[in-house]
Formats: sequence, C-alpha cells, structure tokens
Amino acid sequence: MGKPSSPRKRADNEAQAVLRNLRISPQKLNLVATMIRGLDANKAIATLSFSRRRIAGDVKKVLQSAIANAENNHSLDVDRLYVKEAHVGKGIVMKRFKARARGRGARILKPFSHLTIIVGEKEEQV
Repeated sequence: MGKPSSPRKRADNEAQAVLRNLRISPQKLNLVATMIRGLDANKAIATLSFSRRRIAGDVKKVLQSAIANAENNHSLDVDRLYVKEAHVGKGIVMKRFKARARGRGARILKPFSHLTIIVGEKEEQV
C-alpha cells in the first residue's frame, strides 16, 4: 500500500518543464524569459536560437523539453503549442570573498535561479 497519487496540477492542455539551480541572476534570466512569453513554440525557439545572450541556449533546452513533454506525455499537438508561462524564481546565493587593498575584503554574490516554462495548446478558433 502506498499513498494515493496526487491530482494533476496543470490543465489537460498544458505541459511544463523546470530547470533548477541555473547559475545566473534571476534578473538577467527574466530578460530572456520575457522575450518568449506568449509566443508560439516554434517562434520562441527561433527567437532563442538567434539571441545573443549566454543563457538563451539553456532556456531553449527547457522550452524544447516542455514541448517534448506536451507531445509525449500529454498527447498535445505540437503545431498549436505556445508559451503560456515562463517564470523565474530566486535560488540560492553563494557568497564568496575577494581580497582587496589594505587588508580589506569584498563580498562577491553568485546568484542561482529557477526557470519554469509552461506550454499550452491553443484552442481551435471557429
């Protein structure tokens, strides 16, 4: 006997992918997430492919994972998918020390962040 499975948190026409502990500040990651919010899945992948930001490649991988989850786990139509949500959360912050002049020290913060991408299937327009 195990515990009963929890109900699905997403709607039937949604799928998600999460990337945790990504070594970039949430503020910088949110700039990339804002670029793809609300776009069609194919257009969002094209946007990330040609983005010059370093983190765009990792965001593209998460988006492709969400699309694969939608196709394989939830049997959604890939051509009708769009980025429903792309939100960024704050992770841990590593604190480091850098020696400075005259015996002083400066604190260096190395932030991490979490990325969640939810893709949804567009309803058919009549």
